[in-house]
Amino acid sequence: MTAAILFDFWGTLVETGIPSPLKQIKEMLSIRLPFSEYVVRLEQVMMTRKFDSLKEAFEAVCQEFRLRYRDEQIEELIGLWNKSWMLAQPYPEVAEQLAELKKKYRLILISNTDCFSIGKVVEKFNLGEYFERQFFSCQIGLLKTNPAFLNKVLQELDVSVKDCVLVGDSLESDMNAAGNVGMKGILMDRRDRREFQPKIKNLTELEGVL
Repeated sequence: MTAAILFDFWGTLVETGIPSPLKQIKEMLSIRLPFSEYVVRLEQVMMTRKFDSLKEAFEAVCQEFRLRYRDEQIEELIGLWNKSWMLAQPYPEVAEQLAELKKKYRLILISNTDCFSIGKVVEKFNLGEYFERQFFSCQIGLLKTNPAFLNKVLQELDVSVKDCVLVGDSLESDMNAAGNVGMKGILMDRRDRREFQPKIKNLTELEGVL
């Protein structure tokens, strides 16, 4: 029986203000790696610790990929990243559905995220009121795909893995993360383009597949 629902943030509950910011960074820096390899390395560098500034964060990214960079490039990256979170919006059904789900389940927010953006978006749209706890990679020092991340969540919630589900939009960061610890994963596939079951196109369908 489902007791707790773990929700990913970006792309699941909230749409970024620009399309695919991580893909845009890859193109801007001319990083010639498969996206799956690139994104893990970028998130490991940028989203598992706190930085004093976005400039410092993007310099660390460039160092990870052994890139020479100009100050103008870093400023462009900062502008893109700020635009991404400043123009972010929850998907239309999110607030109403979270309010209903909160009546029946423990709702937990989890995310691979940098230390600058997510808190401001959560506060701006009063999303924190729906969640019992929030667990972010930049605070924990681990990505979701590391089993220690979800095991820490389970331990702190004092809940069994079989009583939890993880809802997220990424096969790699969410569905694989859930599978790594034996948790049920439900894919948020808003464009209905990917082969995975169970999956939903929006939160109104969630209780039907729990």
